[in-house]
Amino acid sequence: MESDDIPVERGSGNVFADLGLPDADAHLVKAELVGRIDDIVRARGITQTEVARLLGLSQPDVSRLLRGDFREYSLERLFRLLTALGRDIDIVIRQPRAAGDGKLRIAASGTV
Repeated sequence: MESDDIPVERGSGNVFADLGLPDADAHLVKAELVGRIDDIVRARGITQTEVARLLGLSQPDVSRLLRGDFREYSLERLFRLLTALGRDIDIVIRQPRAAGDGKLRIAASGTV
């Protein structure tokens, strides 16, 4: 089979929206926050048990979170986990770049 025979559809940049999930923007933001948590944990080279102790979670909860099972976590809770890992959270509300509905976005500065 040649690659020309395979239909290709360009994604929107949000897999959750492409799958038709409700609150797709919030899911994407949560995924990005969990990705930052994972980056911090990896950069520190600490175990899930140590992470659990720092975050006030159980080790199985940390494992589930880092594997992408974050539906039960609110944005606020993920913010608290990041601050427990020594990160500042700034929330900026501004005019949208384009006409239409506003968007949720994460902008991370600095290194892990």
